[in-house]
Amino acid sequence: MAYSREEVHLENPRPSVVHVVDDDEAVRDSLRALLESYGFEVRDYASAREFLVGMPLQPRGCVLLDLHMPGMSGLELLDALHARGSKLPVIAVTGRSDAALKERVARAGALLLLDKPVGDDTLLSSLASALSLAECRGC
Repeated sequence: MAYSREEVHLENPRPSVVHVVDDDEAVRDSLRALLESYGFEVRDYASAREFLVGMPLQPRGCVLLDLHMPGMSGLELLDALHARGSKLPVIAVTGRSDAALKERVARAGALLLLDKPVGDDTLLSSLASALSLAECRGC
């Protein structure tokens, strides 16, 4: 099922924010191009630590998070967000998934775990779910 630009937007006067946290610049650039073409506001970060430092006091939107990064991992970022009491919905993405990782990610509070490569339709429907949850939580 292909999504139109109108279908992925919530009824909100400002664009939905997607925080992309991935150490791969090409992935960040590709995601930015795709998501901006659908009208999302994209903020990207090259590391988990960069996201924590640059995170606004009252962030809005959702996080699209690569789990396997050098330095602070995506799992460690999930733990840090949980410790801070963050309400931001997180969609975790990995190229190396197994049952133990899926359980760990769920316990850490991620909304979803997607396996790479992620198709556009899967990504857009996952973001729509996360952003609906964010709106309910006041993010």
